[in-house]
Amino acid sequence: MKKLAIILFIFFCNAAVAQTDSSFQLVKTVKGDIVAFTVDNLDNIYLLSSTNQVKKLNPNGDSVAIFNDVKKFGQASLIDVSNPLKVLLYYRDFATIVVLDRFLNIRNTIDLRKQNILQARAIGQSYDNKIWLYDELENKLKKIDEDGKLLLETPDFRQLFDQTPIPHKIFDEDQYVYLYDSARAVFVFDYYGAFKNKLPITGWSNFKVTGKYIFGSRDNQLFRYNIKTLTTDHWKMPDQINQSQSFNFSSSRLYALRKDSIEIYSFR
Repeated sequence: MKKLAIILFIFFCNAAVAQTDSSFQLVKTVKGDIVAFTVDNLDNIYLLSSTNQVKKLNPNGDSVAIFNDVKKFGQASLIDVSNPLKVLLYYRDFATIVVLDRFLNIRNTIDLRKQNILQARAIGQSYDNKIWLYDELENKLKKIDEDGKLLLETPDFRQLFDQTPIPHKIFDEDQYVYLYDSARAVFVFDYYGAFKNKLPITGWSNFKVTGKYIFGSRDNQLFRYNIKTLTTDHWKMPDQINQSQSFNFSSSRLYALRKDSIEIYSFR
């Protein structure tokens, strides 16, 4: 009887692992010179190469646009594609934002130093095609237009919080602005810069807000937090996914960066 119990225990453990692994189905592999990437809400992929070239691929993996004007600013610190019609390249070392259209042609260049913003730790697009940024010297969330003109700003975070957050991700989604400090929380503001609440999410890598979900990973776990219901789903990732360099997400797909390729998985 004891032997039977042990056999059944091993069987159900293996079944659980198999169920976890089957949650991820490989859809496509995109190969190339890739050091970083991001994905928009239409499942277009934006690749950053070792030569600082930015290439846009459609959901089928076909190249549809290339940005080659890379000599002036070097390596981009961040690519924001929250709006597929408008791409932001942020060069933190130069405090400069380059605004591209959907074909990756330059629309505008914003030198934040001309606006006395010398250290913007994070930036993100707003719902109305403006730009959010976190001014690290003034400890404020600010909103600017495409000319760099200041539209609004919050009070100094040192006056709002006992411990000043240091956000490194900004997302504007469904009437709220999310600032992620991996050591503290997700700080939520409304569109007028008023602080609303904190979400108890810490220690997540590959953080992204898209639609009604917040995605992230930690160790070998993939997390999906439902903003509406305040509930969290999580999956144990198979080793071949967990060993990837970084992840990105759309509502139903997981993108995993490996050496010289991106593997695209559906998951449920």
